Amino acid sequence: MPDYDRSDFTWSEEDEPHAIRRKAILAKHPEIMTLFGPDIRILPVVIALVTVQVATAIAARNLPWPLFILVAWAWGGTWSHMLSLAGHELSHSLCFESVLSNEILGMFANFGQGLPSIITFKKYHLEHHQKQGHDGVDVDIPTLTEAYNIRTPIRKLIFLLLQPFFYAIRPMLIVPKPLKAMEAVNIAVQIAFDLSMVHFFGVWSLVYLLMSTFLGLGLHPTSGHFIAEHYEFTKDQETYSYYGILNYVAFNVGYHNEHHDFPRIPGFRLPQVKAMAPEFYELPHYDSWVMVLYNYVMDSDMGPFNRIKRERLGSKTEKVQ
Repeated sequence: MPDYDRSDFTWSEEDEPHAIRRKAILAKHPEIMTLFGPDIRILPVVIALVTVQVATAIAARNLPWPLFILVAWAWGGTWSHMLSLAGHELSHSLCFESVLSNEILGMFANFGQGLPSIITFKKYHLEHHQKQGHDGVDVDIPTLTEAYNIRTPIRKLIFLLLQPFFYAIRPMLIVPKPLKAMEAVNIAVQIAFDLSMVHFFGVWSLVYLLMSTFLGLGLHPTSGHFIAEHYEFTKDQETYSYYGILNYVAFNVGYHNEHHDFPRIPGFRLPQVKAMAPEFYELPHYDSWVMVLYNYVMDSDMGPFNRIKRERLGSKTEKVQ
């Protein structure tokens, strides 16, 4: 099998597609605006997920290590990843009207993951929507270092396994930003919670939470959305939706064209967008995140350069030759 041999991203001179499609959809289907606004159903789901994660961390701390790892991956990884996607919903303020209330719930969601992430994620994620694909701004896109080095199936597999580290470190390398006050609060509250877990239930309870997050955001079926959402599997298509069963444990993040078209619509209501305007979503899509991961690793035509980029606003960026 030949190694991946692309040497540049796909560069576009067009604006990102979602604002244009949003305008066209609302002109034809103004009733979609009734779906806008917060959805309180996110609250009980987050409370339940954190409760399950903490209870399992306490119960699993004395398991034999092979079973401990299996439970952390298959069970804890699923719920930890769902908590990260709850954070995604909360970064858009889709549970409460108040921005602060959404951030506080996001910090609570982090208790089930063992790491503070909601405020930092929000700081960068909203730019992914506002300036999708813009070079040096959209940190969802791999760096040149990643792109030049992740070329063989085994390296792509390692990349998928280590995705949590790439997603955590990449923003700070591309667009370093000063620490916000709420980030400091997020970190302090999480450290206090983690130390409490260690104090009352032992270090392995915290290890369970951290391992669930690492495994759930790494080589896990739900992590297929990281690759499925924006990698250019079909030439010149920038965003893809997934309509499979894992949406039930992902706040419907698979409805990703719908989400980018209408980021003010909560995940619970995104299937209604497609139902109301089906003619706008007759696009290439996926039914299996697992197959997306498999094809990314095994297809020599797929790799980090399979992303659509556009020049940073107000600048002329030198492209790779």
